[in-house]
Amino acid sequence: MGVYLNSAGPYTMYKSECSKPYFVDKSMIIKELLPLAEQGNNHVCITRPRRFGKTVMANMIGAFFGKREDGRSLFSKLLIGKENAVMEHVNQYNVIYISFNEMPRMCKSYGEYIRRIETRLICDLRETYPECRISEDDAVWDALTQVFAASGEKFVFVLDEWDFIFHRDFITKEDRQDYISFLSNLLKDKPYVSLTYMTGILPIAKYSSGSELNMFIEFSMVTQQSFSNYFGFTEAEVRELYQRYRNRTSSPLNVSMEGLRDWYNGYHTASGERVYNPRSVVAALGYNQLANYWTSSGPYDEIFYYIRNNIADVRNDLALMVAGEAVPAKVQEYAATSMNLQTKDEIFSAMVVYGFLSYEKGKVSIPNKELMDRFSDMVHKETSLGYINRLARESERMLAATLSGDTKTMAEILEYAHNTESPLLAYNSEAELSAVVNLVYLSARDSYDVEREEKGGVGYVDFIFYPKADRSADGIILELKVDHTPEEAISQIKEKNYMLRFLGKLGENAQYTGRVLGVGIGYDKEKKHHRCKVEVLRARIAEEMI
Repeated sequence: MGVYLNSAGPYTMYKSECSKPYFVDKSMIIKELLPLAEQGNNHVCITRPRRFGKTVMANMIGAFFGKREDGRSLFSKLLIGKENAVMEHVNQYNVIYISFNEMPRMCKSYGEYIRRIETRLICDLRETYPECRISEDDAVWDALTQVFAASGEKFVFVLDEWDFIFHRDFITKEDRQDYISFLSNLLKDKPYVSLTYMTGILPIAKYSSGSELNMFIEFSMVTQQSFSNYFGFTEAEVRELYQRYRNRTSSPLNVSMEGLRDWYNGYHTASGERVYNPRSVVAALGYNQLANYWTSSGPYDEIFYYIRNNIADVRNDLALMVAGEAVPAKVQEYAATSMNLQTKDEIFSAMVVYGFLSYEKGKVSIPNKELMDRFSDMVHKETSLGYINRLARESERMLAATLSGDTKTMAEILEYAHNTESPLLAYNSEAELSAVVNLVYLSARDSYDVEREEKGGVGYVDFIFYPKADRSADGIILELKVDHTPEEAISQIKEKNYMLRFLGKLGENAQYTGRVLGVGIGYDKEKKHHRCKVEVLRARIAEEMI
């Protein structure tokens, strides 16, 4: 029993996970993996964005198969515990569990990194199988072959974060190839392998030239349906977690089911099911607050990393996505491994693989508010984004002008927008006009929940701005019109009773004291001219509430 061979680590970590208040039971994956282990020489690679439950799952698999600890009492309480035929196999395998995201102290080379792994595993094998006379200088695969030849024993390999080393600055192209060769020599066509269960973010295909790792079957979120329900939280699972949250939280509830959906939902599996970011959901319920728990502490650094080499090509699509639109893209997951992303499709492919964009039916989009906030940070601060950045920086002034009824300034800002180089401003579609309006009101998202195309009255309203916390702040109902006047836009707001949507919100918040403003924006295509109108609609709502 050692550091990697039949380690106590996976069991200890998974037992701890099971005791947490917002634990989700995904143990039925074992029922699918067990036949593969029984057949022998099977290799599975699961790729998902970081913090999507890969390590928890790896710990569970190590805890179930490994001989070190008696896991029957733990697994008997889970869903898999009802599968008697499966439970007969608990703790019946030798498991080699390696977390590839662990590094030697002060590691500065691939040689130091891989030597630590090899040395530890050889040490485990020598201590466990002294009769095999394994030498310290033996290759790991030679040592394992000796064990199999002497005892017939096979191994389940659980390899977590296989691609971690590719992100280190000191890793060269030659190092990557050596690492791929290491995995191939260790696993491919080896009689001692019962099952390899490997996780990571990046797909194998791009790194493995020829047939080196072609024994793996890869399962990604975008292209493979199998195993998709075991990573990320489904709608039903989040609802069950939310009920736990309501039952155990004594302080005022600051998190709603609607809030969880807006902030953390929006990813799509290959089967079309929508899933939530699990880390963020658990953190929001645990800390009783909706916030950004998943992305890095830097406001936009990681996102900007992907688009920096081709800003001109992605800029218009980025503007549409920040406006809430989905844009066409040809996502090829292997493209994410490129060290020098150039084309728009390569860039969007990488962003899908890393979880910054969601992909469904040939289109990519920003999945939820958690990511939208990060994109907004980038748009506000990255001057190289050109007109997108300039419009976003005008958004504070635009909101202030709207609230004060300064239609002259509003029109000036929109005219300024129209004089930029953006082809979006041809307004050839409603989506393009909406994208521009989103950009010039981007700062409003700090204090408002901005919803688009909400059903209100007998029609659909373009934008409604609901105050987040300040119940004395003004609400806004905004209607866009091309080749119509802003007065006509205001009339439509009144005639179609768009305020009914706001009435519902007011019913939920009886102490709301703010005004409700009707905002009409009209654009004359022939004259290329904007006009704006702001009208106070609060009195009309007050009458309807009497």
